[in-house]
Amino acid sequence: MADFAEPLARLIAEVKRLPGVGQKSAQRIAFYILRARREDAERLAAAIIDVKDNLGLCIECNNISDAELCPFCRNPHRDRTKICIVEEPLNILPIETTRTFEGLYHVLHGSISPLKGIGPEQLRIKELLARLGLGGVQEIILATNPTVEGEATAVYLARLLKPLGVKVTRIAMGIPVGSDLEFADEVTMSKSLENRREM
Repeated sequence: MADFAEPLARLIAEVKRLPGVGQKSAQRIAFYILRARREDAERLAAAIIDVKDNLGLCIECNNISDAELCPFCRNPHRDRTKICIVEEPLNILPIETTRTFEGLYHVLHGSISPLKGIGPEQLRIKELLARLGLGGVQEIILATNPTVEGEATAVYLARLLKPLGVKVTRIAMGIPVGSDLEFADEVTMSKSLENRREM
């Protein structure tokens, strides 16, 4: 690795700590910032500080929010009888872009992963149970990721929630629209067959 001036080397090291950013990408970003106008660098720095100072978690669903309640929880037109459970706040966006779900969300902030030392007690499950204790919820939609950890989390939650008398559903998984069957792996194909519906 080339020797850089200490401030640039420090910037590269900090950028490299971001998820999905390797050495080369960190260098490109650092050099971009170096060449950018001072005002642009200041705006970037201010945006980072603003996020740290002015964002927190919604007291109801644990989504990222700039107020006590996130925009979904404070919207009186959302269907409060349905709660969609996701692993991370960024998982809400793909659901919202469909414009078909009008319920509320609950963000777990992770998934069960014994290999990483993450058990149910590290997730926001107690808060979910407290919400359900208030009544009115008729359906829980488990929209955890289709990974080993996401599946384990969904199974755990289903076993925990079904005895409470609430309907528990899991999002369907399978072949993406516009794809060819020949490219589907056996797990995806298996899930597609499992989640088939009548026409």
